[in-house]
Amino acid sequence: MKCLTHNLGFPRIGPHRELKKALEGFWSGKLTEATLRAAAKTIREQNWRLQKNTGIDLIPSNDFSLYDHVLDTCTLVGAVPGRFGWRGGNVDLATYFAMARGAASSTDSAAAPLEMTKWLDTNYHYLVPEFHPQQTFHLASTKPFDEFNEAKALGIETVPVLLGPISFLLLGKVPTKNSQGFDRLSLLPALLPVYETVLCRLESFGARWVQFDEPMLALDLDSTEHTALQSAYTRLRLAAPAVKLLLATYFGELGKNLPTTLRLPVNALHIDAVRAPRELAEVLEALPHSMALSFGVVDGRNVWRNDFTGSLKLLESAREKLGAERLMISPSCSLLHVPVSLKHETKLDAELKNWLAFAEEKLTEVVTLARLLEGAASPDALAQNRALVRSRRESSRAHDPAVKRRCEKIAAGDFQRASPYPARRRLQEAALRLPSLPTTTIGSFPQTENLRAARARFRKAQSTRAEYERFLEDEIRRCVQLQEEIGLDVLVHGEFERNDMVEYFGGQMNGFAFTENGWVQSYGSRCVKPPVIFGDVSRPRPMTVRWAKFAQSLTDKPVKGMLTGPITMLQWSFVRDDQPRSETARQLALAIREEVADLEAAGIRIVQIDEPALREGLPLRKADWPDYLKWSVEAFRLAASGVKDETQIHTHMCYCEFNDIIDSIAALDADVISIEASRSRMELLRTFAAFRYPNEIGPGVWDIHSPRVPNVDEMVQLIRAALKVIPRERLWVNPDCGLKTRRWEEVVPALKNLVAAAQSARKLNS
Repeated sequence: MKCLTHNLGFPRIGPHRELKKALEGFWSGKLTEATLRAAAKTIREQNWRLQKNTGIDLIPSNDFSLYDHVLDTCTLVGAVPGRFGWRGGNVDLATYFAMARGAASSTDSAAAPLEMTKWLDTNYHYLVPEFHPQQTFHLASTKPFDEFNEAKALGIETVPVLLGPISFLLLGKVPTKNSQGFDRLSLLPALLPVYETVLCRLESFGARWVQFDEPMLALDLDSTEHTALQSAYTRLRLAAPAVKLLLATYFGELGKNLPTTLRLPVNALHIDAVRAPRELAEVLEALPHSMALSFGVVDGRNVWRNDFTGSLKLLESAREKLGAERLMISPSCSLLHVPVSLKHETKLDAELKNWLAFAEEKLTEVVTLARLLEGAASPDALAQNRALVRSRRESSRAHDPAVKRRCEKIAAGDFQRASPYPARRRLQEAALRLPSLPTTTIGSFPQTENLRAARARFRKAQSTRAEYERFLEDEIRRCVQLQEEIGLDVLVHGEFERNDMVEYFGGQMNGFAFTENGWVQSYGSRCVKPPVIFGDVSRPRPMTVRWAKFAQSLTDKPVKGMLTGPITMLQWSFVRDDQPRSETARQLALAIREEVADLEAAGIRIVQIDEPALREGLPLRKADWPDYLKWSVEAFRLAASGVKDETQIHTHMCYCEFNDIIDSIAALDADVISIEASRSRMELLRTFAAFRYPNEIGPGVWDIHSPRVPNVDEMVQLIRAALKVIPRERLWVNPDCGLKTRRWEEVVPALKNLVAAAQSARKLNS
């Protein structure tokens, strides 16, 4: 009997970002709802047919989403906050997108979208469910049934994928005014009937398997949460006896959650054998005879080709213990986190391309491993794989002795500024002469079609470098002039030369490679194209000095030099897996340190080193946090500490919780930190206040991930809230994040309102 092959999920965006184009066409009014839904249906059909033709046995459905799978679960169970005006029945598309993006026509905060944050330790963003003590649930979407039947009509039997009820509740939040003493898991009895109804209906449509994703099993759960798991899956098992339940965990070990998980009445368990290798023997030993194992041996998070020799060794031990009938072979997690296909990469050189595997290739790897295990594949497949793995390991392209020697010479003093913050602050105040509540932006300004077209012409050699640089100078000149007219205090050059905050820098460093179509979804229609770090990293020449220096020449106000930090470069790239991530982070930090020094020498008095990914890089188990936080903080300080006291170092972080790592945030020793705060109505500042954060802080007063333009009063109220916990002399006023995804029609009035709000707030108790 052969092992089954199983896939947990496939990229939603389409091979050429067809979903992005359809969504943005719909939002702009250029496409109808019917056209959007037709585009989505085409992507789903392509995905299903690809998986079937590749040889995957258990093919997922309901893994597709128009925006986010957690938002889909909110609509499925009717968890729609009252401010969206939903009156019951099935959640319509207008309400769905209002929850995701806010209502563009609204002038007040009542239409604010759901909060957004990172999906565990990935760069994917999910919409955070909102709960309250009187929360009710009922079936309010037919999406899982529609997509199961859609695939069935194509002759493809699928496994519907549902976000598990425990993870759904734990991923949500309770607004502050309702949170005291309220446990989200107390809502489980109200929620489970909806899940039971969904299971029963899927059973009636002929579903033989249903996959429940419980990613929170990779975290440290307490006894109450263990009890909730047991209760939930006992009820779900009874709801649809004919349906086989597959419980999927990923991104880490089960750890102390393992005994409870193995007692759950499910038919199969998926484990991440890439992220949790230390636990495999224990799982194999303790797995109940009634339970099959989906063995996630192909990395669903990274792009490197699988080492068949190592994987087969693990699979053979699993088959020996379980037998082929209880073993499934799968990726470690959903393939949502990798690009669609390598076949669209026409410019990668052959050697590097042979080292890589995207989603389509990973499915082929899964099927090939299954055939190798059963002796049905050609031995040449294993020999060819061994040769490719060896070529990467031994390639001189990946190893630079000079970089390694430089890392070895790093000294303790390289991690320290010359003086502590209070002394630096006095010198910076004298040098910069900023007003109280200084205003600034996070860095980027809108990336228009005209700008993207100019970049494309240059990339295709349809314009000269001189022509392209004159175009960029004109864009920077207009941006600086606009900021001066609006009245901002600290300006930026707009980052018009940058396609992406990581790719732009990686493209100027050694050790990076780039794809043409290696897009992955970040949130909604927002896609990113992560660089591939395949070798030792170094900076051959300055990367940003030319543009920062030009912008500073246009104004007497300070212009920030804008850089991406080493941890964000690491986290938002596909990183080499043949050396510790901490070592790659140090290499990146040294490269950025050189750039900071060059900016300072060019007369730039403020340098911002963005680290929005610092928190998302945390290991999921708290026992592993100290080591990560030590080397990640050291990497930032290595990048930032080579400047004079008068040079002000900023950093930016967004969409994450800070309360449990606030001491490490402070240890960065940045002079100013800007953070996302508007969607949470300044909730995040409670942590900074309780900790008595010692340096300056700019909590965002404008949620730039929504098309809404907040009015002056709304921003003033947020500044007032911030002033209750942050001293006036240490408070900055800024948006939540960069403005590249917004339109000028939104940016100009919002920034005018921001400046007006700061001016109004300066009069408060002054």
